[in-house]
Amino acid sequence: MRIGRRGADRGARAVKQAENARYKQPTTNALQEEAAIPDILTAQKGPILEITLNRPQDGNAASDDMAEELTRLLLGAGAAADIIVLRGAGDDFCVGRSTAGRRPASNSADALERRFGSDVVFDCYNAFRRVRAPVIGVVKGRALGFGCAIAAVCDITLAADTAQFQVPEMLHNIMPTMVMSALVDRVPRKALSYFVYSTAMISAARAREAGLVSEVVPLSQLDAAVEALCATMMKAPSPARLGVKEYTRSALHMDMQGAIDYARNLHATINSAAAMRPKPK
Repeated sequence: MRIGRRGADRGARAVKQAENARYKQPTTNALQEEAAIPDILTAQKGPILEITLNRPQDGNAASDDMAEELTRLLLGAGAAADIIVLRGAGDDFCVGRSTAGRRPASNSADALERRFGSDVVFDCYNAFRRVRAPVIGVVKGRALGFGCAIAAVCDITLAADTAQFQVPEMLHNIMPTMVMSALVDRVPRKALSYFVYSTAMISAARAREAGLVSEVVPLSQLDAAVEALCATMMKAPSPARLGVKEYTRSALHMDMQGAIDYARNLHATINSAAAMRPKPK
């Protein structure tokens, strides 16, 4: 059967319209679904609060809104969590801020306004120190810039043997003192200077040597290592867990005698708590 030219054109247009309809709607739905997925996920598993940075398609790059939400979650954990575990979804922990490498326009704000604008990051770092419960960072893949900073400021950081760390700000002509403020009481001066000036990609093993990471384990064993650590920590009474965090937060900034006196007082206070007494058998 012969098909006329007009019939063929109409048929081609119908096929094209069907293809456009078939592909256009899923794309719109996909965007709507992506917008509906929260950038940070939380799960309360008994006394353990799990926080997951949830932008795996972007390496968990953190927006200012995410930094504010992370601050809120940490400071709001309160009595609901004895341990906080921080992870990144997907292959990376966090590749930095979502604005990484981009400088604000020179006429967008004066210096004081820019300083206040940076508080969202400084407040986030400070929340890790202020929260009463110990925070365990679980790092796989890349931890860059802001990601390196929050990995460092966790009380304990477990890293996969394939994890990588970097402070890349100097590559973008950005003063890296925000990240440095998170690392300053975590790594020695020479290591800090090297990380910042060299902008080198640091292996997990090197990060552990510098004190940025607590322990390195094979990637396949990372989740099991976190679970085992949490189980061990939960065996200790709550006053002891909280007391260790309090001491490490404050004592390192005291002179030697002050740190010793603080240890004596905290030792007596915590050990006198009812929860520290052995339970009758």
